Amino acid sequence: MATDPTAATWPRDFVWGSSTSSYQIEGAAREDGRGLSIWDTRCLMKGKVANGDTGDVACDHYHRYREDVALMKELGLQVYRFSVAWPRVLPRGRGVANEAGLDFYDRLVDTVLEAGIEPWLCLYHWDLPQALDDLGGWTNRDSAGWFADYTALVAKRYGDRVKCFATFNEFAVFTMFGYAIDWGAPGITDRAAHLKAIHHVNLAHGASVDVLRSLVRGVSIGAVHNWQLTRAEGGKPENEDAAEMLDQHWNRAFPDPQLLGVYPPLIATAIEPYVQAGDMARICRPIDWFGLNHYGPIFVKADPSATWGFAWGGPPDDAPRSEIGWPIYPGDFRDVLIQLTQRYKLPVYVTENGCGGDDKPGADGKVDDPKRIAFLSAYIGAMHEAIEAGADVRGYLVWSLLDNFEWGSGYTQRFGIVHVDYETQKRTPKSSARWFADLITATRVP
Repeated sequence: MATDPTAATWPRDFVWGSSTSSYQIEGAAREDGRGLSIWDTRCLMKGKVANGDTGDVACDHYHRYREDVALMKELGLQVYRFSVAWPRVLPRGRGVANEAGLDFYDRLVDTVLEAGIEPWLCLYHWDLPQALDDLGGWTNRDSAGWFADYTALVAKRYGDRVKCFATFNEFAVFTMFGYAIDWGAPGITDRAAHLKAIHHVNLAHGASVDVLRSLVRGVSIGAVHNWQLTRAEGGKPENEDAAEMLDQHWNRAFPDPQLLGVYPPLIATAIEPYVQAGDMARICRPIDWFGLNHYGPIFVKADPSATWGFAWGGPPDDAPRSEIGWPIYPGDFRDVLIQLTQRYKLPVYVTENGCGGDDKPGADGKVDDPKRIAFLSAYIGAMHEAIEAGADVRGYLVWSLLDNFEWGSGYTQRFGIVHVDYETQKRTPKSSARWFADLITATRVP
């Protein structure tokens, strides 16, 4: 019988919150001196984003952040993970900072703190400044230095109030989709470019950790990884090698070098030409927690024509799926949490987990999303089972607070627990928001 999360006993210091990202919610893409990002550029490319959608306005969080923070407080959130838009504070990625952009995050951080919520700052959630991409982006080894300088700017500005920092969000997703598969910005499909990006992003992470450690007193540093079990489509033996290859690229290409000091074997030989003396020590820097973004398993099939010999497959016909077709496997979530604790020996925070749908207000104006509630209940229950089995899980942040721009899917998928009418920007908490608020209340230890 599945665990009922509202009736379970949770660790005393367990925290509940939500996550967002800059490009997905802020809007104001060309206001107050913000520079262009690679996603601004990609959105203008025909056929790359559903319906030609862009993040130009998104949820208009740049102007409505006070309303959004008030919603967080109303729901009882204890932590809020957001990201800084690199091109908003450094329009060309380096050089002269943009005071108006820095001021926005000052106001946001102060408002979050005034609401009694702890701000968790993620330095990079995919919006690389276009000016740096013009110089090679993550394929340029200098990118590690650019990121270290950007980290220093942010740390000096907000480190007096923000103590929890993540270096990157979902390393494997933005490097694979951006440099091996044309599913994200900048849309390159090249093995060498992908390998360079992997290594240079790892170097940037290590450099950023050192900068944060030196500049922010009492800092807590983590990195946010997507980790999903990779399964051979149809259980076919010919797909097993493809599933293992994806596992090493998707799950291990970043946490293994960052936390264990080595690349996984199927990547190590290929990436060796780009590794210089001392690089692994620069990458493997001590951090305080492991951030996990998890939704469901990936089914993999062999594809000799693909960059790395694998392609996304599909789950079994009878597999449970969300409204947008993603497989629902809460048992995998439990197993991954246990595996991560055993492998990396770090506290784990679930920094993203949630369910996409096509939620609409009813005739009464309310937005009921029972499928999302069922998903959250099952996954949070599975997380509790993992804790009972010894997984060191310290917190859970739902994805996402708001419906928002979902990258290549544009505005066709809604992951928020708060509905956003993109025409009017009206916010309406869904029934899942009320369920989540009740869960937080029920699980707080007196």
